Amino acid sequence: MTDTLHIYADGSFDAASRSGGWAFVVMDANRQIHAAAGAATGSSNNTFEVMSVVEAVSWLASEAPTATAFISTDSAHVVEGCSRWRSIWRGNGWKRVRANSHERHRPIPDVKLWQELDALLERNPQVRIQLCKGHSGIVANELADAAARAAITSIR
Repeated sequence: MTDTLHIYADGSFDAASRSGGWAFVVMDANRQIHAAAGAATGSSNNTFEVMSVVEAVSWLASEAPTATAFISTDSAHVVEGCSRWRSIWRGNGWKRVRANSHERHRPIPDVKLWQELDALLERNPQVRIQLCKGHSGIVANELADAAARAAITSIR
């Protein structure tokens, strides 16, 4: 295994069944070394996008704890949440705080998932989350997308 792994994570959601899937594909250079997927009931596509990254970082923590890793996701929500919002949310007691008193202390959707991801990223500082364009021909990203969509059918 090389010192740097590239992981592609994706989530999918079916509003009609209120179920979703998550998946990630681990690449070492140009070779796939691991893939995982799962499904659950949930409330939004963003839930499963976050869940896919949680699962990927969890796998890294247990299977390749010293590896540097780049996790690519096509979710701007996840990238912004990881790079900017989570430190703000943590500082605000995991609440959204707004200047408008009518909007103060609104709950964060998927707060438990975000707290789990925050703890994992704090313990694994060698992991970087980055944006990749979805449906653009990146093979591992397409594999993760297909696996996340296929996982939904396992719980319908």
